[in-house]
Amino acid sequence: MRPLLDKRAHEKTIDLDIAGMTCASCAARIEKKLNKIDGVAATVNFATEKAHITSHSPAVTAGTLIATVEKTGYSARLPETMSATSATSAADIDETDDRAVRILRLRLVVAAVLSIPVIAMAMIPALQFTYWQWVSLVLAAPVVVWCGWPFHRAAAVNARHATVTMDTLISIGTLAAFGWSVYALFFGMAGMVGMTHEFTLIPARGDGTANIYLEAAAGITAFILAGKYMEARSKRRAGAALRALADLGAKDVAVLRDGRETRIPVSELAVGDSFIVRPGEKIATDGTVEDGHSAVDESMLTGESVPIEVEPGAKVTGGTLNTSGRIVVHATEVGDNTRLAQIRTLVERAQTGKAQIQRLADRISATFVPFVILLAAGAFAFWLFRGEPLQFAFTAAVAVLIIACPCALGLATPTALLVGTGRGAQLGVLIKGPEVLESTRTVDTVVLDKTGTITTGQMTLLDVITSGGTTRDEALRYAGALEDYSEHPIARAIAAAAHNRVPGLPAVHGFRNLAGLGVAGTINGSTVLVGRPAMLEAEGMPLSPELKHGAEAAERSGLTAIAVGWDGQARAIFTVGDTVKPESAGAIEDMRHLGLRTIMLTGDNVTTARAIGQEVGIDEVIAGVMPEDKAATIERLQREGSTVAMIGDGVNDAAALAQSDLGIAMGSGTDVAIHASDLTLIRPDLRAAVDAIRLSRRTLRTIKGNLFWAFAYNVAALPIAAAGLLNPMLAGAAMALSSLFVVGNSLRLKRFTSVSAKGGHHARTK
Repeated sequence: MRPLLDKRAHEKTIDLDIAGMTCASCAARIEKKLNKIDGVAATVNFATEKAHITSHSPAVTAGTLIATVEKTGYSARLPETMSATSATSAADIDETDDRAVRILRLRLVVAAVLSIPVIAMAMIPALQFTYWQWVSLVLAAPVVVWCGWPFHRAAAVNARHATVTMDTLISIGTLAAFGWSVYALFFGMAGMVGMTHEFTLIPARGDGTANIYLEAAAGITAFILAGKYMEARSKRRAGAALRALADLGAKDVAVLRDGRETRIPVSELAVGDSFIVRPGEKIATDGTVEDGHSAVDESMLTGESVPIEVEPGAKVTGGTLNTSGRIVVHATEVGDNTRLAQIRTLVERAQTGKAQIQRLADRISATFVPFVILLAAGAFAFWLFRGEPLQFAFTAAVAVLIIACPCALGLATPTALLVGTGRGAQLGVLIKGPEVLESTRTVDTVVLDKTGTITTGQMTLLDVITSGGTTRDEALRYAGALEDYSEHPIARAIAAAAHNRVPGLPAVHGFRNLAGLGVAGTINGSTVLVGRPAMLEAEGMPLSPELKHGAEAAERSGLTAIAVGWDGQARAIFTVGDTVKPESAGAIEDMRHLGLRTIMLTGDNVTTARAIGQEVGIDEVIAGVMPEDKAATIERLQREGSTVAMIGDGVNDAAALAQSDLGIAMGSGTDVAIHASDLTLIRPDLRAAVDAIRLSRRTLRTIKGNLFWAFAYNVAALPIAAAGLLNPMLAGAAMALSSLFVVGNSLRLKRFTSVSAKGGHHARTK
């Protein structure tokens, strides 16, 4: 089998699982450190928490790379082997990630429950009973310390390596507000009976009064945890494609050793073993058929609905389904060398190697966070130098940290994403995460799979051509009676049409399955054959000119011709094929109105592909493409300067979906395709793809607007806070108002309207 991954001489690749990253800047820091090693080219992906390293130096080992990551302040390890034919279950692989998400959810729930009364008591004077400040302290302490622990731990790690992130600002801001509040309660007048906040613009100077800011510390922690939880769930889905691939393979296999059949775990199968595959079983690994005839359903791999007929000498792929006869297969590849395992590797590499679209908030924080810290320290030093009391200088510094605490920045992306995805779900569109949205702005080419995307993916009887005085119903009655005994998709299409049109099919005697050719049996005393036209001619039933013309016309159109004959004469030709979805042509026209070039990329033959492409108005057709070459085709288009969106539904599309700038999966497709994509169309309607692109672009614009106003708020408020003119309590209220603005702006996405609701062909909205 041709290798899927082209290895250069003396080049080695090492993949690492990275732990401890909290934002995209963490990934950039690790990547920078790894790339400083001679002969190393590294890519670190925050979403998948993986590093892909290519090295030309024999001195570079996995241990060297892991040590470099650990010196940077994070942890790394070699990933566990998870081949597509291993017995490892996705449930086992998920356990660690699920536990991390559950802990984060618990922190969020605790923070929300405890913060609400703290904020209410601080904001509503009527709730400020005697000793209310001490109750606030009891409630806020676990929020700031335990719920906010991930931020404090990340800030500490960053500090040890002389770096700062958003976590640093969150940690310093909340701890400063909490620490000052504790000091005020124990040593200031805020601890006196009945003492309340002083709602003044200018903090008190030297009069012994001290304010408490517990609601700011607790509220900030709860808000940021909400954003982190949404982010964690999005990241959790990023690895689902690989987990789905792990579950596609067989778990055990009936191997022949010393002439005896023994069932063993598939992980124990070795190259050279012969194993038995019965009807309805998955083929355990890649191999060659030694004995038997059957039809193998490769739809999970290729997306094509028609099973492939196999006989001795034919190659089969692990994970595909044996639909009819018993076959014996000689194993040629096992474990990570199988075709399915290599497709899984392609998906993983494409995900890891994607252009890293760092979150806009993190890009801002690269300079914003250290600037705020310096400004707070500068304000503190300035007021002390001016002779102001320690309390006033510290209050000004705290006001700077609180007013700048990135609550609105943190909410800008997840709130817009939450509303956008909610509206998208109503329209049949699932947006996987914020990192996919930027690419929708510049997408200029849409690549579409054929089967299940443009077409229904189901075989249907399209036409019946008869001769010799045979009626259509008579031909359908005889053929349908025989095909009713077969599980082949073409047979099921003919049988279904027969049941619908001529109920009460005759009895069949002596049914025989002629592997790879057709079926035979006796009906009303006549021997009836149904199968390939060549089979009938070989059995002495030549086709009449009109039947031969019908068969040739079907094949020219990329359809399948099936003949039926009895009493020594060919009686009819059935034309069977996949049908185009009724909405496909209109959806492709809408894509052109969006300024998109459309390309159909399929493993089907050229004749069929061109016929369907012409029917729906596709700009370009690329046919006969193997699964491993689809991603390469996408990469070629990208090298030519195109920004590519890929729409597909099969396992064979997974690597291409991951490689593309924007992967769009049909929700009716396989789990692997859905999880490898960026957007999923919940309803199997290509018009939803138009909605997906339009909604993604609208959501991206909303996120950018949120980030602009959240940042502008900080730019305007920071000088006021540094000048000592803003009470931290008011700073906290201003921060809350900026968050409300972000949420309100995001809610406008609820008014987004589907292209189908507008009547179609309008989609010039960018």
